[in-house]
Amino acid sequence: MSTHVPRVHRHILLANLVAQVGIILTGGLVRLTGSGLGCPTWPECVPGSYVPVREQEEGIHKVIEFGNRTLTGALAIVAVLAVWAVWKWTPVRRLKVAAVTVLVGVAVQALLGGVTVLTELHPVTVAAHFLVSAGLVAAAAYLWFCRDEPDGTPTPLVPELVRAVALVTCGVAAVVLTLGTVVTGSGPHSGDADAPARFGFDPRTISWLHADAVMLFVGLVVAVWLATRLSSAPVRVAATWRTVLLVTLAQGLVGYVQYLTDLPEALVLAHMLGASLLVVALVAGLVALREIPQE
Repeated sequence: MSTHVPRVHRHILLANLVAQVGIILTGGLVRLTGSGLGCPTWPECVPGSYVPVREQEEGIHKVIEFGNRTLTGALAIVAVLAVWAVWKWTPVRRLKVAAVTVLVGVAVQALLGGVTVLTELHPVTVAAHFLVSAGLVAAAAYLWFCRDEPDGTPTPLVPELVRAVALVTCGVAAVVLTLGTVVTGSGPHSGDADAPARFGFDPRTISWLHADAVMLFVGLVVAVWLATRLSSAPVRVAATWRTVLLVTLAQGLVGYVQYLTDLPEALVLAHMLGASLLVVALVAGLVALREIPQE
């Protein structure tokens, strides 16, 4: 029996995915403008007030940071709607788990954001903040790409070896993202205009380590793409992995340009968007490697 998915359900799940990507960009904006401590306390913005006050010395930074906090509330509303929609229209248990994961993750992110402020933007908490967001993007993307699937056991469309390499590729992608946060945490954009908190690593060394991991990742993506082309899988499978490759190459290009141009804010923000889109593309790639027949 196929799963009937109304249009409103799809709109909610798409909004859920867009919101998770969007919060990464607004968080990047906070960091790149040095507004991480625009609201220097948490959960209040300043002692005695949950919203910025005129007397604050943080200026525009308080507006930017408070705006990002406010968007977290909107994110939670969309996540609640996603859980409601999945429970109402989708009998598939794994989609319900994914929806709840996003909702719980939003709450975790709110708390982690508070810890980040209270630790004065310690680079470990800042990195964790981004990586949790990347995981929530993956869960929201899974919800979106699997929205029409019925309940049942997935049938592989490619040989087991290809699926294994694809999973390794995703693992390496996680390493690449983690190293990317270390690169950022070793560079000039600490998140606060006056009190930078850094890892202490040599930016050049850690950047090249990140680049080495990227090269390995690119090689694995090419291998999966070629394998899907040579297999008997439907054409859409190779097309999906071609998209993964194109997003990877575009992200790599932005990364090298930003490194060679001393990390201009616009390119750093574009690189964060690229990282989010890469997570989405990888989830699409994994989903494309199997199907669940409609009954």
